Amino acid sequence: MAEHEPTGAPDRPAGRGDADAGPPVADFDYELPPDRIAQAPARPRDASRLMVLQRATGAVSHHRFRDLPDLLRPDDLLVLNDTRVIPAALTARRATGGRIDGCFLRVRDDGAWEVLLAGRGRLREGETLAVVDADDRPRTRVRLESRGEGGVWTVRPTEPVEALALLEAVGRPPLPPYIRRERSDPRTADDRADYQTVYALRAGAVAAPTAGLHFTDRVFRDLEERGIERTTVTLHVGLGTFQPVRVERAADHRMHAEWRDVSAEAAAAVSAAREAGRRIVAVGTTSVRTLESAAAEDGTVRPGRAWTDLFIYPPHAFRAVGAMVTNFHLPRTTLLMMVSAFAGRERVLAAYREAVREGYRFYSYGDAMLIE
Repeated sequence: MAEHEPTGAPDRPAGRGDADAGPPVADFDYELPPDRIAQAPARPRDASRLMVLQRATGAVSHHRFRDLPDLLRPDDLLVLNDTRVIPAALTARRATGGRIDGCFLRVRDDGAWEVLLAGRGRLREGETLAVVDADDRPRTRVRLESRGEGGVWTVRPTEPVEALALLEAVGRPPLPPYIRRERSDPRTADDRADYQTVYALRAGAVAAPTAGLHFTDRVFRDLEERGIERTTVTLHVGLGTFQPVRVERAADHRMHAEWRDVSAEAAAAVSAAREAGRRIVAVGTTSVRTLESAAAEDGTVRPGRAWTDLFIYPPHAFRAVGAMVTNFHLPRTTLLMMVSAFAGRERVLAAYREAVREGYRFYSYGDAMLIE
């Protein structure tokens, strides 16, 4: 069974914030010029810009990501998400020849696949699609069984096929739609490496933990020289992280569950740091979500594997995380709400406005923030 496919029923903690209605989603909107949406990463990765936001005062300062080791405290514990992005984007053809764009999500316990599908014309249950390679040659076929919410279909291969092996042969990096790529774009070949952290280990994500994209071997070497300890957790990023919010109040939004794993070693490292009064610095909202999902009321992070649909929005009492490294997120998203819960909505949006004025690059391939 593939790494990204756990067994058993989802264990989904409530953890939905402290207010019954939650804040209006419209409160997390802001204006962004389209040319500030990064279409490719900085080169080298650690040349990206880094804004530091002091959540106690709202003060900001401007740096490069390679400065991160000097900006952290020597006794900080850095927690990274070691998930590995699979080439989940795929193309299928209908019997009529019509093109269908898809994104593989997971293999279910019964052998069926969950796939996000979009194309012209209405897809129908019982229809068979041919999954094709870059040369438009059929590689396997799947039958549409049922449609769920948001264009997610349950499909079943018509012949035995290992999902990850197929995706390695025909799939592409599952870039978000605001990163524009034509098939002939020379950057497409680079995306397979660019849209992956240098420390990615456990295959299963269908989107990158983008705050980790800035790290390089040089940054890790400088962290070690500073004596800054690090550990890893796993959250296989899926629809739960990037699903659009289509409701008016935050509390009415329901997150798709994502699979998380906190090893005994990671839990012990976090516990030891907390007992010593050291700061836990989570790299990315996915690491934040993993730690907060695994944290008891007293802040103790417990080891274990589980599904999480934890949605962090204001107000939220953070139990484990003391600082975070994150990217600049889309308006009205659960990611922006999480960052706002951590640092305060007004201060975060003020920092975003300054980032726009200062020419920062936004979203997955964009620049980063350290919020402390």
